[in-house]
Amino acid sequence: MVCRMFRLETEVDKARRDLLHRRLRDTNTASSPVLRALRGTPAERESPLHVWALDANGALAGGLVGHTWTTWLHVTYLWVDTAHRGTGLGTALLSEAERLAVADRACTHARVETWDFQAPDFYKKRGYEVVCVIPDYPPGVTEYTLTKRLG
Repeated sequence: MVCRMFRLETEVDKARRDLLHRRLRDTNTASSPVLRALRGTPAERESPLHVWALDANGALAGGLVGHTWTTWLHVTYLWVDTAHRGTGLGTALLSEAERLAVADRACTHARVETWDFQAPDFYKKRGYEVVCVIPDYPPGVTEYTLTKRLG
């Protein structure tokens, strides 16, 4: 039996983080024909997708921040100012992001994570289905992952 000694360190190290990311990407690429086929193509990288809503004064009324990767739209943030909630603005932002993802980026699916006090019902009403539930993340809160087939 070989005994190895390792020194564990806990500091934040961007160079090591980047090296780890490259090595994990290389390992994943070697293990997956799908990821291997993506390597070196534009679809390999995430592309930001932002949709903004400005009021008559040019102030931010709401917005959606996400990205596309391969054939997926990932909604990272969707927010509507309290004064504009219930007006359909959230639906308009999400619909525009989905439209752009399909028309300009050939996306076929979308995903989002949301907490129980945020908007799981909002997404369900727009065709998203719950695929994962994580209770107590953070403690006392439930996180939902939802997906939708686009197009």
